[in-house]
Amino acid sequence: MDKSQVKWLAISVAFSIIVLVIVLYFTIDENTITYLKELQPQFLVAAILLHVLSMGFWAARIKLMSRSLGYKVPFMHCLNMVFANLLIAAVTPSQAGGEPVRIHELYRADVPLGDATAIVILERVLDGILLGLIGGIAVLMLWLGSEELGLGLGITLPLAFMWIMIMGFVILFAYSVKNPNFLKNLVKKISGFLTKRWHAEKAEKLMNNIDSEVDNFHGALKNYIGHSKIGLLWGGIFTILYWFNEFFIASLILMGLGQAPHIIESFVAQIIIAIIMMIPLTPGSSGIAELSATSLYSLFIPSSIVGIFVVLWRIILYYMNIFMGVFATVIIVKREVLRKAIKKRISKNRD
Repeated sequence: MDKSQVKWLAISVAFSIIVLVIVLYFTIDENTITYLKELQPQFLVAAILLHVLSMGFWAARIKLMSRSLGYKVPFMHCLNMVFANLLIAAVTPSQAGGEPVRIHELYRADVPLGDATAIVILERVLDGILLGLIGGIAVLMLWLGSEELGLGLGITLPLAFMWIMIMGFVILFAYSVKNPNFLKNLVKKISGFLTKRWHAEKAEKLMNNIDSEVDNFHGALKNYIGHSKIGLLWGGIFTILYWFNEFFIASLILMGLGQAPHIIESFVAQIIIAIIMMIPLTPGSSGIAELSATSLYSLFIPSSIVGIFVVLWRIILYYMNIFMGVFATVIIVKREVLRKAIKKRISKNRD
């Protein structure tokens, strides 16, 4: 990580800790100790192991989607890239910074850049389709039961808007795969708006590069979708397994705190939080995730324990990610340093 990323990581962690302290301050009372006496650590250990298993499902998705194109990427290499991706995601808005890491690591595993990009983007499309489908159900449930749940239109309307945006991006992506000229024109319009003050030559060079890159990108996607339907099938299966695991972790934490699992309510809450976390407001969605979870879970678990629940939930799904990401990044950095040293030595021997 460079200095800028370290700075954003520090900001992200600091923001998360501040919000967690505030949440604890307003939720801990004399009943909290009583609830903590019912703590069942085995469920918390199960939640941690389930999160690690989720990372395994993610790695398996990458491995099988790569294999469907004819590339043999070792499972441990996929797992390490998933861990490293988590660290960068923790310092970028919407947790979107992990994609370049996964593309780079696939490239290092001898997957051509175009195919690596196609695999990673299709991963996100599969996530978007699944979250869009179940998110639509969750938004509808909230809309119909907003009064019973104590949620006003001030919450349900923004959520519905975010769901429409997610589905819009998925539909837009599907359309652009069939119509590359549409994607070219869209990217050119956005680039033209952002580069109004550029010289004509520089702007023209950028537009030519856009044409070339969109063609490469479209070719890779078309090749994948046309010849690797089995990869999409495996990708869909492991996408479902991954998100089910991640959403069930909250129920395990509740059981660890001596509460009922509230599986349906918790799944709906997790879907809503996942949609909210896509809004690019803070690095790693720190602060946003904590406040969203506090607001939603306080609707069906005792307020005395909601703060403790949110702390444990973020330790597993955020701080644990950073911890795993640091170790994975160290492995990658050591490999790259060794790679450069070997190249330098070969170059010297040739001279």
